[in-house]
Amino acid sequence: MAITASDIKALRDKTGVGMMECKKALTEANGDIEQAIVLLRERGIAAAAKKASRIAAEGMVYPFYCDQCGVAGIIEVNTETDFAAKNEKFADFVKGLSVMIAKEAPADVDALVKLAYLDSGLTVEQELNNMILTIGENIKIRRFVRYAAAANSVYAIYNHHMAGKVAVVTKLEVSDNLVGNDAVQAFGKDICMGVAANRPEFVSSDEVPAERLDSEREILKAQVMNEGKPAAVADKIVNGRLGKFYEEVCLVDQPYIRDMKISVKAQAAELQKQLGGEIKVVAFTRYECGEGLEKREDNFAEEVEKMMK
Repeated sequence: MAITASDIKALRDKTGVGMMECKKALTEANGDIEQAIVLLRERGIAAAAKKASRIAAEGMVYPFYCDQCGVAGIIEVNTETDFAAKNEKFADFVKGLSVMIAKEAPADVDALVKLAYLDSGLTVEQELNNMILTIGENIKIRRFVRYAAAANSVYAIYNHHMAGKVAVVTKLEVSDNLVGNDAVQAFGKDICMGVAANRPEFVSSDEVPAERLDSEREILKAQVMNEGKPAAVADKIVNGRLGKFYEEVCLVDQPYIRDMKISVKAQAAELQKQLGGEIKVVAFTRYECGEGLEKREDNFAEEVEKMMK
């Protein structure tokens, strides 16, 4: 049976798979589109396994907040190239995963991939394999963080202007009268922007591990002694310089992004006075797409040589 261009287009529209793959499947299925879909589904699993060894360090980090359930979080899903990460179907897949994380509360990625993917009739793992076949690249669900709904908690999320590259979620605890307050929500968004830019490691100095603080003290003390300062004043100088250390690593000690002359905690105190309630920054998460992962390095000459064979 002759395979027509309209047959290939029909199969491509149904599956999203590349034209050459569609043509091969239709040829093997003697033009039967439904049988070709089955073949592609079967190959999708094989294709996914074949691509699984390829480096996936691009992709998307996506922050989310569920108005209905009060849950916030971030998910990171990686692809091999930035081009694939901009694919609309890939973006929809990631957003679908965020809905599932919010509503189903999986414990980790292994638990997530076993769940049914929305109303597709497939598991997340099966849908992921189909996505790999459609995009033509290895795709990895790397990690996610989920903040559960809680009384008196206010969540703010932020996606950096380079969408999908840096995402932040911040958790505030407020008094009853400030739940749902627009000014508090705006403050949370500002904090998220500051976290994206300044990369704090801790919320406050209380969270800095003792060993980290001891190490920093030793370094600062050595610096002071090397500068020839008197031993009698060394500790005082070290304590002063620790303030700079806290400013670098602690969120509430960092400059407030709307007014760099004051700290985040100073702005929180001012806002409390203005609104007549309590505001406390209690947690944050910052994801940067591909951080800590090996990046793929393409050799253009080698790729051309492969195509010519």
